[in-house]
Amino acid sequence: MSESQKSAEAAARRGPLFIVFNAGSGHRDAESEMQAISRIFDQSGRYFEFLQCSASEPMETLARRAVTLAKERQGVVVAAGGDGTINTVANAVLGSGCPFGVLPQGTFNYFGRDNAISQDTAMAAGAILHGRIAQVQAGMVNGRLFLVNASVGLYPKLLEDREAWKAQFGRSRLVAFMSGISTLIQSRHQLRLGIESAGEAASLKTPTLFIGNNRLQLVQAGIGEQHANALAHGQLTAIAVRPIGTLALLGLMVRGVLGKLGDADNIQSFSFCRLTVTPKGMRRIKVATDGEVSWMRTPLVFEVAPEPLLLLVPATPELAGVE
Repeated sequence: MSESQKSAEAAARRGPLFIVFNAGSGHRDAESEMQAISRIFDQSGRYFEFLQCSASEPMETLARRAVTLAKERQGVVVAAGGDGTINTVANAVLGSGCPFGVLPQGTFNYFGRDNAISQDTAMAAGAILHGRIAQVQAGMVNGRLFLVNASVGLYPKLLEDREAWKAQFGRSRLVAFMSGISTLIQSRHQLRLGIESAGEAASLKTPTLFIGNNRLQLVQAGIGEQHANALAHGQLTAIAVRPIGTLALLGLMVRGVLGKLGDADNIQSFSFCRLTVTPKGMRRIKVATDGEVSWMRTPLVFEVAPEPLLLLVPATPELAGVE
């Protein structure tokens, strides 16, 4: 075992915990969740410290501060929130050598569930206190990390509209589904993309390009075990929708919910290690990474991160308690 590995193992077993907490994630009461987390870590005798998001100190700044503290004091960085929160904190942790813990608080929690981390706070905290370090693959797009997925085109629009609906109607799977229907009905735009991977180039016309890095999400959508298993071998999975009308798009959405997307004729998918995407006539484009939308310059380069995350996961399957 290398010195860096020994240091990470020591930090995981007894180092202080620096918890980046997003009070806005999911539908749980933030104060009661903080109290529950505090009780568990108090009982363990482990030092912990909350770093809570505010208007004056955004999450990116908090995440960097947590990493600095963890490196100085040989500790663990913990993200308490949904997939977007976990993404932001992981982006700061990657390459630092610090162990990374997760307390899932969001609506979907694909990252935690895919890594056997329970949505139950007590069980997830137990994985941080008594778990093991697993090396977990991260994806990158133009230097920005993603753990679950990244996308361009229609999918970022779906995410933006979903957040607007949630702000008005609350956070639930039904609200997310209804907002998706509304977006698809209004959508007309098609992207013209030049793509290149492993020395081969092609042109692609599609309303959306989706890059997956989460086995659970791919399997639930019905994309197929062959692509989901590619993730375990250092690859990512690209999914593109062929140019189709609104009714066909609605049909694909229903297929995705039912886990039958892989059977659709209007879907094309492939796995890769590195993919360069050049949208025709666009110097910048909106890109969604784990539910967060931002502008990026083109071309876009999707690839597997050179280093894995050192994620704390349950020591044994019996302790996972994944729902």
